[in-house]
Amino acid sequence: MKKRGGISAWPKGERPREKLLERGPHALSSAELLAIILMSGSKGKSAVDLGRELISDFGSLRNLSRRLPKEYSSRRGMGQAKAAQLAAAFELGRRLMGEPSTPKERLGSSAEVVKQLMPRYRDLNRELFTIAILDSAHRIIKTKLLTAGTLNAALVHPREVYREAVVEGAAGLILVHNHPSGDPSPSEEDIKLTRQMVRAGEALGIPVVDHVIIGDGRHFSFADSRRLGP
Repeated sequence: MKKRGGISAWPKGERPREKLLERGPHALSSAELLAIILMSGSKGKSAVDLGRELISDFGSLRNLSRRLPKEYSSRRGMGQAKAAQLAAAFELGRRLMGEPSTPKERLGSSAEVVKQLMPRYRDLNRELFTIAILDSAHRIIKTKLLTAGTLNAALVHPREVYREAVVEGAAGLILVHNHPSGDPSPSEEDIKLTRQMVRAGEALGIPVVDHVIIGDGRHFSFADSRRLGP
């Protein structure tokens, strides 16, 4: 039932911020959590109403998280400040889910790579190309986002990839990118790029251990498919 007046007029125990501090974030609905991020509503509409409308209009919280800031700011009751707050919150969530649980976690399989990175990349509406720089025990030294946009061999050049690897003293690399379509099947450009990187790695003595493509709940591994050959 829609409450009348701004949130400040609500009983203290029903205000999202106070409710979160008293009962914990798990006690709040998604609309109430969004209200805390948005901070205010608009004329005749509380922040909770606005959060509820955003989820309804976009179909789900997950669909909402995939949108660009300009898609938020163009909606009634939203402006650039609210759009930026919302986009930042979703990005923080993705980054948190993508962080390894322990420093320098060993990557023994493509499934472990996906476990770390899929939460961050699977819902994006543009392609991101990332490298995981490994030590001699296949533990992550660091991950580095290199490009954002349509992936092709011209955009992602070996010199950009291996500059980072050499600086960090890498013993190996894992290439990772996402397919916004949700289908992780490799394209001809993906295959061409992988071969190019493998040849460069062989020349520099820093092998490409895998190239993992992340889709929606699925992934493709060039290593697992035995397609890492030059």
